[in-house]
Amino acid sequence: MITTVEDLKSLMERAQQTDAVALDTEFIWERTYFPRLGLIQLALSNEECFLIDPCAIDDLSSLGELLADRGVVKIFHDAPQDLSILRSATGHDPRNIFDTRLAAGFGGLSSTLSLGDLIEFLLDIRLAKNETRTDWLKRPLSDKQIEYAMDDVRYLRAIRVLLLARILPTTLPWLEAELARLDSPDNYLGIDDSKRYTKIKGAGSLNPQSLSILQDLASWREKEARRKNRPRGHIIKDAVLLTVAREQLTDPAAIQQCGEISAKSVKAYGDRIISLVKQGKGRPTEECPPSLRNVKLNKTEQAALTRLQDYITLKSDVNGIDPILIGNKSELKRCIKNTSPSTSRQRKGWRKEFLAEMKENWL
Repeated sequence: MITTVEDLKSLMERAQQTDAVALDTEFIWERTYFPRLGLIQLALSNEECFLIDPCAIDDLSSLGELLADRGVVKIFHDAPQDLSILRSATGHDPRNIFDTRLAAGFGGLSSTLSLGDLIEFLLDIRLAKNETRTDWLKRPLSDKQIEYAMDDVRYLRAIRVLLLARILPTTLPWLEAELARLDSPDNYLGIDDSKRYTKIKGAGSLNPQSLSILQDLASWREKEARRKNRPRGHIIKDAVLLTVAREQLTDPAAIQQCGEISAKSVKAYGDRIISLVKQGKGRPTEECPPSLRNVKLNKTEQAALTRLQDYITLKSDVNGIDPILIGNKSELKRCIKNTSPSTSRQRKGWRKEFLAEMKENWL
C-alpha cells in the first residue's frame, strides 16, 4: 500500500518509464454528490500491482503527471467515471487512454462486457465478486479487499494485447478515434446542468411549457446538490420535479401533496420552486426546449429503419464490431426521420464512413 507522497513519487517515476500502466479506482458514492475516492489501483505488470491510498496522501499531483503523460498508455475498463474522479483528485487531464470495455466492441465482443466477463472469456480466469459493495474508506483493508482491488488491474495489460490482436487493421482507426475522444474532459464529465432534465424519466410526456419548467427545476436542483454535496435525489426526487412541472404547481400545499417531499423540504425550497414554475410558464413557446417524445415512424420509415438495422448488423459482423457502437435505436430513428442534427455521431467521423454506402438523404 502506497501511503506517502515520497513513495507515490517513486512509483510514478517507475510508471513513467513503462509503455503502459493499468489503473482503476474504488470509491463510495451513496450519500454525497461527489464520489469519495477510497483507493487507486495501479499495475505495471500482472506481478507488480500497487494500491495507492488517497485517504493518507493529500498530494496526488505526481499521479496527475503520469495521467497527463502522452508517452504512457493508461489502461482502464469502462474509463469515463474513473477519468472524472482522477481528474478531480489530481488536477490533471488524463491523456492517451485505452478503454478495454470499448475496445472489446471493436474486437468481435460486446461493448458492454463487465471486466470479470471479459477476463473470463479471454483468459479463462474467474474473478471473485464478493467485494463489490464494500466500504473502501474503512481502514485497514481486509485481505479480500486487497485481492479484489488488485485483480481489477492485474490483467488489464494482457487484456489490451489480446484485444488489439482481435481488431482488424481496417477498423483499428475507428477504435483509435473513439479512444481519442477520452482525451477531452467534455466527453466524460457528464452533461451540462441545462441538459439534466433530459435524464428524468417521463420528461418526454411533457408539453413545451412544462418541459421548460422541468429544465429550470432540474438545473437548479443540480446546482443545489453540488453546493451541499448531497445526491440530487436527497434534495428533491425526480418524480416530484416531474409532477410539479407537469401540473405547473405554484401552491406550497399542492407541492407537498404531489409525491415524496417533506414539509421541511417544501419550507426550504418551496419559494424557489414556485419562482421557477412561474418563470417557465411565462416563457414563449418558441423559447422552450424541443420535445423529448419518442420519434414515431410511419410504415415506409419503419421499413427503412429495418433495412438500416439489417445493414448495420451485417457490416458490423463483417468488421467484427458491436452494432450498438454505430448508434442506438433512438439515434437511428432520428436518422431515418431526417431530424438528426448535423452534430450527431452518425453524420461525422468513422460512423459516417461506415454508413456511407446506404446513400440515404440523411447522410
